[in-house]
Amino acid sequence: MSRTDQVVDGIKSMLLDGRLAPGDRLPVEKDLAADLGVSRGSLREGLRALATLGIVDSRQGDGTYITSLDPELLLAPLSFVVDLQGHSDATDFHEVRRVLETESAGLAALRMDDAALARARQTLDDAAEILGGTEVDHDALLDTDIAFHQVIAVSSGNPVLAALVEALASRTARARLWRGMTQEGVEHRTHSEHEAIYAALVAGDPDRARLRMANHLLEVEDFVHTTPTP
Repeated sequence: MSRTDQVVDGIKSMLLDGRLAPGDRLPVEKDLAADLGVSRGSLREGLRALATLGIVDSRQGDGTYITSLDPELLLAPLSFVVDLQGHSDATDFHEVRRVLETESAGLAALRMDDAALARARQTLDDAAEILGGTEVDHDALLDTDIAFHQVIAVSSGNPVLAALVEALASRTARARLWRGMTQEGVEHRTHSEHEAIYAALVAGDPDRARLRMANHLLEVEDFVHTTPTP
């Protein structure tokens, strides 16, 4: 095991056994290095790796702290992995996105409150306004699409699921944008599909919400299978 791995494993053990908790300040460098059995240089390397993973946050002049360890923060590196994939792998990510978002829609139908429904309604109204213009702003329309799906994911009540959806949905936006720009009428059809999902959410019908979401995302998946995205 490398010294960097030793630091990472050591901090993980301290979190698991309760010696450290979210928001805690790490011991001073000299003491922590001695506790972990590494040099101060190796400790710094390990802490840099942990910072990249979202585990620690170094504050200039104030020491190093354990972060909140929120799933959204810890799963953020997944976005980097998705970014690195070429078109040949895009379908894999869209398939995973469909599985996750289908379930998030079902959970949201059971857990969505009035405030979340109002936010979802606003994204649909914004989209309708953009579609009603003389020239469609594809980027702005995509923003409303992402916002609509985010509201649903967060409303699932599962922060891990929401973080995974966020990592995949925002990073699969390029194919969705290209589809909207190249397929005649697809943006109006997408809006209708969103309205159908929203109706299921308002009705509190998880089965219908899952079905509507799955059908909606299959449209995008089929496009990715058949059309290269530049």
